[in-house]
Amino acid sequence: MATNLADMAPRDVAILRNLPLFQQVPEPVLASLMATATIRSVERGTDLFVQGDPADRFFVVLEGWVKLYRINREGSEAVVAMVNSGETFAEAAMFAQGNFPVCAQAVTDLRVVSITAHAFARCVQADVGTAFAMLGSMSMRLRTLVQQIEQLQIQSAPQRVASFLLKLCPADEGNATFTLPVEKSLVARRLGIQPETFSRALAKLKPVGVEVQGAVVSIADIDALRDYCQDD
Repeated sequence: MATNLADMAPRDVAILRNLPLFQQVPEPVLASLMATATIRSVERGTDLFVQGDPADRFFVVLEGWVKLYRINREGSEAVVAMVNSGETFAEAAMFAQGNFPVCAQAVTDLRVVSITAHAFARCVQADVGTAFAMLGSMSMRLRTLVQQIEQLQIQSAPQRVASFLLKLCPADEGNATFTLPVEKSLVARRLGIQPETFSRALAKLKPVGVEVQGAVVSIADIDALRDYCQDD
């Protein structure tokens, strides 16, 4: 169902406002956009769209995780990206006016905002700054993809795992304890390694203060783990 910016929870509004895409959008323009948007609660395992569907909308994740993946001719699955709360996805495909090149599946219970291409085009027409914000958002996405390629080519498996864990840390320094939000096998596929390699990589991170019990991860020194990721 359509939503109203004034009726949204403060946390959801904060997520929207923290997105580079909407940081500079005037309040009336954002309110008009959200009046045509929908907020959906999606159960784990549900596909939001599949490869080849018309790319007529994009999404903002309010809660949960989304897996973007492709299926090849042999039926094998390749995980392209993992999208977390406070991130957007599918906007590039939407502006290409074609079809979605990937599938999107909820890998946890999920809440997302769905915004149509038509509504966003009206937003751009009403405020030219939104168009520049979209270009900036696309630039940041490209930079992220370049970093991911660099990780696959340069970083060892333990360094890739450490980089992923750092993104999940609730703090920027000191120590941290958190629960992996998705299965280890899914994380392994996202990082381009086998599940058994992922387990061995976790074991190799023990000397730098990483302990894992089931899905619970404890990091003794976030700065030390960050240094480990940047070490050649």
